[in-house]
Amino acid sequence: MNQQISTPLDRPIRNFSVLLSPTRRGARLARLLATEHLRAWGLPLEDAAHVVAELAANAATHGRVAGRGFRLSMYVVGDTVRVEVTDTCGDRHPRTRRPSPDGENGRGLLIVEALADRWGVIPGPRPRKTVWAELTVTRSAAGR
Repeated sequence: MNQQISTPLDRPIRNFSVLLSPTRRGARLARLLATEHLRAWGLPLEDAAHVVAELAANAATHGRVAGRGFRLSMYVVGDTVRVEVTDTCGDRHPRTRRPSPDGENGRGLLIVEALADRWGVIPGPRPRKTVWAELTVTRSAAGR
């Protein structure tokens, strides 16, 4: 679903939400869809696309429950992009950790932490949790 709502200041609030399979393919699709929406909205792609990719990969890997998908939602209000990924494994909260130097995993939340202005976790409703991140963007950066 893609909606645009006008605010009193005539600045649109944009949002997008989709339910995806908790697989590597679903995580890739999350990044592709996010990139296309950011491009259509005239916003910079790279940082927000990386955040979507990491959160979606975590949902597909650590939040996977057979038969249940994860939801990607993006909101743009003013100069803030909010990314939310909701999965059905609410008893497992993400945490940053120091990855081993030669390890192939464990850097996702460190990347999110580096790129986002803030991030966190919202529990519920059971059995869900939502991991969110917010990035400040400027429309002039879209051309870079």
